[in-house]
Amino acid sequence: MKELIEFIAKSLASNPDAVVVTETFEDGQVILRLEVAPEDKGKVIGRQGRVAQAMRLLLRVAAVKDGTRAMLEII
Repeated sequence: MKELIEFIAKSLASNPDAVVVTETFEDGQVILRLEVAPEDKGKVIGRQGRVAQAMRLLLRVAAVKDGTRAMLEII
C-alpha cells in the first residue's frame, strides 16, 4: 500500500525526490503519512480535494484486499 501511494504522489509531483511516505500501525489500522514539497501540495490534493479522495479510495481498496483498514494523511 505504501508503494502505491508513493508511486501516485511521485507521478504527480514536480519534485518527486521530496515525496516521503511513512507507514505506522495504530489500533489495528495502517496510517500512511504523505509528505510533499510545499509547491506540490496543491497538485497532490487537487481541486476540491478530488485527487486526495481518489488516492484514499485506491488505498481503501488495497487495504480491503489485504484484510486491513488504512488511512491517508497528507502533511
